[in-house]
Amino acid sequence: MTRTLFSFGHGYSAQALSRRLAPDGWNIIGTTRDADGMAAIRASGAVPLVWPGEMPDLDGVTHVLISTAPTEEGDPVLAALRDEIAARAAQFTWVGYLSTTAIYGDHQGDWVDEATPPAPTAKRGRWRLRAEEQWAATTGLPVHIFRLAGIYGPGRGPFSKLKRGGLRRIIKPGQVFSRIHVDDIAQVLAASMTAPNPGAVYNVCDDEPVPPQDVIGYAAELQGLPLPPAVPYDEADLTPMARSFYNENKRVRNDRIKDELGVQLLYPNYRVGLEALLKGQ
Repeated sequence: MTRTLFSFGHGYSAQALSRRLAPDGWNIIGTTRDADGMAAIRASGAVPLVWPGEMPDLDGVTHVLISTAPTEEGDPVLAALRDEIAARAAQFTWVGYLSTTAIYGDHQGDWVDEATPPAPTAKRGRWRLRAEEQWAATTGLPVHIFRLAGIYGPGRGPFSKLKRGGLRRIIKPGQVFSRIHVDDIAQVLAASMTAPNPGAVYNVCDDEPVPPQDVIGYAAELQGLPLPPAVPYDEADLTPMARSFYNENKRVRNDRIKDELGVQLLYPNYRVGLEALLKGQ
């Protein structure tokens, strides 16, 4: 059987997935908002489509991935194509929506899991939660929700910033963040596609939530660079977006991706992930 994935918003995480699937014979179509993104999509093993613009052809599509950014009104894919997608629900084996752990809000460093009631405080969390609800409410679709922690990987790490200088260690006592390597996102999605469980929600993060300054400090150590200066959070000149991340403090559990999907993380903590990134440069 031919397997065809249509990926709305075929960016960093979706491209990691297509690099994993393409060697196994998958047909993959990935959208980009403009022609500048087409080369990266082709390099990942997918066929690019400019959307909005060209009309998506969903004939023969068996799997759908959505990672487009929501707006205040919700998900732009459903806003444009809800009726067509709903009418084709029976042809889809799997639909995946990439959300964020920001939907949980602030828990003052305590642990959260998929059963924790969403309580987003930041705009990005509220918008993602609304989009989650819209996809889950679309009748007949085999929707799977993936709540991603902070994403890093090739081209998205602290090494280049450290070399350029100017990177700081923002210190907020008790603050931790969860994170996930992009290749582990890809393997979680691929595992779910192999064993669909419509309605399932999965946290996608590594095993070790840690203070952000620990990550920067270890990256500097790996490169033999001086430790960047420490700046108290209250004195840091942060953008509103950056400050919103520090306003939420939680540890995210990832047991479900292991217990239900059998995932063994390639990069179970930031140290393993950073060491691999440095070797790959």
